[in-house]
Amino acid sequence: MVRILVETIQEKNILPLEAEFCEDIIKAAPMHDLGKIGIDDRILKKPGRLTEEEFAVMQTHALKSALLVEGILKGVEEEHFVRVAVNVAEYHHEKWNGTGYPRHLKGEEIPVEARIMAIADVYDALVSKRCYKEAMSFEKAFEVMEESMGSHFDPGLEQVFLLSRERLEEYYRSASAKDIKIVCK
Repeated sequence: MVRILVETIQEKNILPLEAEFCEDIIKAAPMHDLGKIGIDDRILKKPGRLTEEEFAVMQTHALKSALLVEGILKGVEEEHFVRVAVNVAEYHHEKWNGTGYPRHLKGEEIPVEARIMAIADVYDALVSKRCYKEAMSFEKAFEVMEESMGSHFDPGLEQVFLLSRERLEEYYRSASAKDIKIVCK
């Protein structure tokens, strides 16, 4: 998903991002939720809505992810990649309007790599089956995403999402049943 969004940015020259930075985002994306290993399975795999207390625990995964990513990568990977990976992990739940977590950043305070990851993460959550919900249709997920541009998501990335829509849907359509797993996020 992140690769599709980043390739759209590059192909359409939507943002002036360097190739190395784009590769860093793509490489960092799979690590964004590492901190969930520190969240109790009773919360991660709970069928149904989380209580306020459970959601507060779930929210800690972003900071835990950032600490894990930094601890694993620092001194092993190039500093530019470590910074991008930490930003993706820590800030992918921040919202454009400042109501996200963990730091309640808003607008361009949120690193662009995390703003891109947020779109991929939410869209994936919407169109994928989870232990607590069925997959949403592409049309409904598109509506949810569009309604969230400017509040949850960077409105400057709306064009990226729109131009990527067909490729994103094709990606999910073409994934074989063995590649699709029920994930508890």
